[in-house]
Amino acid sequence: MTTRKTKKPAARKPAAPRKKTTAPRAPKPAASKAAAYPRLLTQIVRALDAKKAENVQVLHVGELSSITDFLVVGTATSDPHLRALRVELEKVIDAEGAKILGIDTSKGSGWTVVDAFDVMVHLFTPENREKYRLELLWRDAQVVPLPALL
Repeated sequence: MTTRKTKKPAARKPAAPRKKTTAPRAPKPAASKAAAYPRLLTQIVRALDAKKAENVQVLHVGELSSITDFLVVGTATSDPHLRALRVELEKVIDAEGAKILGIDTSKGSGWTVVDAFDVMVHLFTPENREKYRLELLWRDAQVVPLPALL
């Protein structure tokens, strides 16, 4: 009797690794426009906006000045409003952990300056804003659009 040898089944080739099928990723949300600017600057501008400062203008003067990077100019409606804006700025700057290098204000002067190193804020009453026209001194500076900060 002859025994017949049966062939062993051929060994299977290892399967190629499967490609993972995942749902397409959602696009990443666009980075906030304000992220391009220092957080302190955005917080200052938002505080001035919330406290109803008028005609706020932000100038990037970093290339033109060795004193500061950003100049914020705004108008208060009256001397009490000017004081309220200054107090709010102090709170915001402290909350951000930044240091106030100086505050210059004189009773009845109609002009307040708050120096937070990278950001310097000048607030005026309407008459003094028109009189000093500080923005014209920095006409070569780049104007920062407010919507990018609010």
